[in-house]
Amino acid sequence: MRNVKKQPYTFKQYNPDIKIVLQIRTFQPTDMFSVIKLANKSLTEQYNPSLFNYFYETFPQGFIVAEQHHKIIGFIVGVKITQDTTRILMLAVSEKYRRKKIGSMLLNKFFEKTLEEHIKQISLEVRVANEKAIKFYQKHGFDIKDKIQKFYQNGEDAYLMKKK
Repeated sequence: MRNVKKQPYTFKQYNPDIKIVLQIRTFQPTDMFSVIKLANKSLTEQYNPSLFNYFYETFPQGFIVAEQHHKIIGFIVGVKITQDTTRILMLAVSEKYRRKKIGSMLLNKFFEKTLEEHIKQISLEVRVANEKAIKFYQKHGFDIKDKIQKFYQNGEDAYLMKKK
């Protein structure tokens, strides 16, 4: 039987004549440097690089990247908290590629993977001041459930959001 290669997701930009061909796939160890670099550029918090390896080793299904022309342009990392609960820890898209539904593609692929794992609940934290992210997650079925005081390293508060 011959190997059949999965087709990458295709997304049309606002201009219908232009296509961005993306591959949304599970993280591979060779992606590590690119993911860390993107995280450092895109996220407010700074993370120890060894954490990324830990996330991959503990729940590889929850570590997904968006790749275009062999370049990582986005990623999502989630971990399994209990048998039926996951927590999204990070979602980042390169600034140049934002507002092109890549974050939604990553999140939807994460949802797919959690369904395969029989996950019943997904949670995440988001800065109270990050209105764009809050609206993004609400659009994808998350609700604000609680406020966590001084959650971030700089003392900012977070909302706990959940999706069932």
